[in-house]
Parts: sequence; C-alpha cells; structure tokens
Amino acid sequence: MEKKLRTKDRIIQASIALFNEVGERQVTTNHIAAHLGISPGNLYYHFRNKEDIIRHIFREYTKLLETRIKPPSAQAKPLDALTDYLDIVFELMWRFHFFYANLPDILSRDPALQQDYLQVQQGVLARVMTVIKALKAQGVIAVDEADIRDLAHNIKLLVTFWISYLKTQAPQAEVNQANLYRGVLKVLLLFKPYATAAARADMLQLQHYYSQLVGTDQAAADL
Repeated sequence: MEKKLRTKDRIIQASIALFNEVGERQVTTNHIAAHLGISPGNLYYHFRNKEDIIRHIFREYTKLLETRIKPPSAQAKPLDALTDYLDIVFELMWRFHFFYANLPDILSRDPALQQDYLQVQQGVLARVMTVIKALKAQGVIAVDEADIRDLAHNIKLLVTFWISYLKTQAPQAEVNQANLYRGVLKVLLLFKPYATAAARADMLQLQHYYSQLVGTDQAAADL
C-alpha cells in the first residue's frame, strides 16, 4: 500500500510538472507514464484517465488554498501580513500555472470538476474578504464595508485570469516567475489606492520589493 501511495503521488507531481512545462493539452497519459518510466497500465491502476489526474491535482490546489490563505494574526506586522498574502498568490500561480492558463477549457471538459471549482471559488472569495477586513482593522487600508466584496472579487478575477491575459498578449511567451510577479504587482496596485497615510510608505516599499523581483521598477508598466 505504501508503494502504491508513493507511485500515485509521483504521477500527480510529474503531471503538474509536464502540464506546466508544455501545456496540459499537449500531455497524454502515455507521456506521463514515459516520463516516470512506468507502464501505461501502471498509471491506469491509479488513475482512470487524464481527467482523473487533473481532479486529484485540483484537490491538492484546494488544500493549498485552504491552508495558506488565512487572515493575518493580530501579532503580525501590517507589511508582513500583506507580503504573506501576495507571496501566497504567487505560489499558487507558479505551482499550478497550467490550470490558470487553460481554465475555461479544462472545466468545459469535466462538468463535475467545474462544479467543484465554483464551490471552492466561493470559499476563496470569503477568504480574500477576510484578509481585506483584517488589513482594514490593522490600519493598513481604509475601504468602505460596502466595497469589500467588490474589491475581493476584483482581486480574485485578476489572479484567476492573469496568466490567460499573458497568453493573449504573447501566445509563445514562457510563463516565468518574472511575469507572475508582474501579476502580483497588479494585485498590490488594487490595494494601493486604499492605503492609509500611516501605511503608504510601507506600501511603496512593498511595491519596490516586487518590482525588483520582476527585474526593474518599470517592468510592470509593459503589460
């Protein structure tokens, strides 16, 4: 049983790597089996088909969402709290960028997965709203209560479709860390107009930090 679990986990991790590298559409179960040096029959012992693998990857994605997107603690410094959230956004986009890049197509092929996705996204919206409310309570941002849901929704939209947007601008371009940090900067800029006077210097410092990860302070202006 332990060996079976290890093989199943290896299939999931190899699938994520291949999907990210060449695109989910280009990868078959035979490619995954060959990459791992196992027979297709061995792979089918653990997964019925590629859609089954994708469902298991989505479960891993969901677990990461549930464990990592949390409101900042009362003891956390305001700048650290916002940095933590932005780093989580980057981690999710980087680890599962194949999913973000081809989301409508993947969901259209699996109605059950689409329903699971919609349910999970309701939870994501609630978690982002909780983060915004905590940042407001800590004096980092000043936003009307009536606008919190819309702000959270805009953040979720940007994160969900940033990679798809990149692909429409440059279809052959590589999805690399610099381009994903551009997306993180865009998320930060959604918070920036709401920054309080006390937090504005920290917000600028954070913007400079992520701009350096992109490569230059002006790099984000290209997209």
